[in-house]
Amino acid sequence: MNTEKKGETPHRSSLLRNWTSLIGLVVSICALFSFFLLFILDAISKSANPYVGILTFCVVPAFLISGIALTIFGAWRERRKRGKVSVPQIQIDLANPRDRRTLVAFIAGSFVFIMLSAVGSYNAYHITESVQFCGETCHTVMKPELTTHDHGPHARVACVECHVGAGASWYVKSKIAGMYQLYAVAFNKYPRPIPTPIKNLRPARETCEQCHWPKEFVGNLDRTFNYFQGDVSNSPYSIRLLLKVGSGNSGDAPAGGIHWHILSGNTVEYIATDAARQKIPWVRLTDARGVVTIFHAPKFTNDISQYEIRKMDCMDCHNRPSHRYVPPDFAVNQALAQKQIDPALPWIKTNAVYVLTRHYQTDDEARKEIAAALSEKYPNDARIKPAIATLQQIYSDNFFPEMNADWSKYPDNVGHMIWPGCFRCHDGLHKTEDKKLTIKADDCNSCHTILAQGSGNELLQLTPGGRQFEHPAGDLGGDNNCIECHNGGP
Repeated sequence: MNTEKKGETPHRSSLLRNWTSLIGLVVSICALFSFFLLFILDAISKSANPYVGILTFCVVPAFLISGIALTIFGAWRERRKRGKVSVPQIQIDLANPRDRRTLVAFIAGSFVFIMLSAVGSYNAYHITESVQFCGETCHTVMKPELTTHDHGPHARVACVECHVGAGASWYVKSKIAGMYQLYAVAFNKYPRPIPTPIKNLRPARETCEQCHWPKEFVGNLDRTFNYFQGDVSNSPYSIRLLLKVGSGNSGDAPAGGIHWHILSGNTVEYIATDAARQKIPWVRLTDARGVVTIFHAPKFTNDISQYEIRKMDCMDCHNRPSHRYVPPDFAVNQALAQKQIDPALPWIKTNAVYVLTRHYQTDDEARKEIAAALSEKYPNDARIKPAIATLQQIYSDNFFPEMNADWSKYPDNVGHMIWPGCFRCHDGLHKTEDKKLTIKADDCNSCHTILAQGSGNELLQLTPGGRQFEHPAGDLGGDNNCIECHNGGP
């Protein structure tokens, strides 16, 4: 029996009364609640947490959008079940109080959702540019890079300032590259260690030179390098140098010195035949007058069209500006100079470098083995305890066995002591075709001047005009390059 009164619209249940829409509503409500909860947690936290940021502004909005889409899909399918047209038609009668309330609620909800999406998108942009996101999201993979960054000279510079830089195009390129990196991490496809140099790094003039301006690098830098020999008394030996940094075209000083290579009037180009850019058999110089001079190694007669010709910039020498893996020999020298390790401990230089360069599976194993080995060599000697703590910290800061990363895997081209560096070109072998011009190997004073060397009072006997280098082991005979003996380790 029909009990409905004549003229009244029969009551219809809501289109949301179906399992699909109800599940979508639950997902949406939970996502919205999670967003506010995580947002509050992130706001009151004393330190930035990359996981909270990712969840709040990347993961949760995805669930919210999915829940809303599921709700709409369920309502649309329910309408079809009731025999309506396949494309839902919304009819709003502003004279009907219920329709007015529904419209106001829809507009208000849409406004809130748009605002939340805007805030979420803005914060997601900045979260993905943070040092925490780059370094802490993938613990094992990026731990070496984050640790060396935090202990490096650019610790207060965000990763994206160098790896991405300004501009939307580079931001998009970095995020596209990041998609593959995410896949590599998820499926354990990443190399160990992470290879360098980075192929798609933007030119240094667009990143480094936003802070460092070679044109204004004027004059010399006075530097003292402290070394300790591997003998029973850890004999000190220091070298005081004037590094001729030089300048660009500044009127305050003549152009030249080390930064002659990147003067605005000079263009230096080269070919590297290995991925690490340590083997450079071909160099082309175009000077300010447009004169082109080509130098090549004796056996390099290859067709240069088969190779990439790179224009030299800051990163070709300063290739480890932010992620420096300090060689154990250097790290121990510094610790001895700063008295973090007592130089009076017999053979401590040799023993310290030895324990640092042994093979360990994990950082925890290394710390235990370093302590055990040195405690055994120096029993009942209180001076060894601070030495052990210092060496454990040196290992944790510079050795990462899980990623097979340490100083030996990453050439540092500043200088020429344990890597070819300057000698990649300045080896005396690169000549012009007619053999009349050579990239010299014996013009050391073009880049630096030795003011004093030795120990004690010898370092006070300055020679302003410079002096010849004297090896602490005496005359080695012949023209030896440092890298023939020094490798940064034992």
